[in-house]
Amino acid sequence: MTTPVCTSAAKAATPYTSFATYMRARGPVLLRTARSLTANPCDAEDLLQTALTKTYVAWDRIEDHRALDGYVRRALLNTRTSQWRKRKVDEFACDVLPEPDTAPAPDAAEHQALRDAMWQAVMKLPDRQRAMVVLRYYEDLSEAQTAEVLGVSVGTVKSAVSRALGKLRDDPVLSPAH
Repeated sequence: MTTPVCTSAAKAATPYTSFATYMRARGPVLLRTARSLTANPCDAEDLLQTALTKTYVAWDRIEDHRALDGYVRRALLNTRTSQWRKRKVDEFACDVLPEPDTAPAPDAAEHQALRDAMWQAVMKLPDRQRAMVVLRYYEDLSEAQTAEVLGVSVGTVKSAVSRALGKLRDDPVLSPAH
């Protein structure tokens, strides 16, 4: 004994079945076409999926199913053109470039001269201040770590470093006119 099949359900499954059959049979060929339209294989798969979705929506309206490849190819091309146009909308031609001017690279000789001048000025500091400046800024220790290494309080480090930086600011070797 067979169970009766509802004719409306059978008709509703037919377009899907025929579309799935078409997709399995022609999918690899259509994917090659999509790949020829894009540089990225993942974009090609997305493009094909979008075109096949459009084809499925129009499946009942397509009269000649022998021309399906042409329909899907046209959908691929139209979809790709739409994507290209949408991407171009985000780019604007303008009179002034928004990028800042690139500064010239610093002169290595000037950089080395500045380092030498800084080291000469640091060497003029009293031993204790020099030690604190070297530990804080050359060795990159925190105030607490510097205080621990030297066996002094954090407040002593803060005040001594502050006085040392004042002396470095006033040093004629480091002045901009030099």
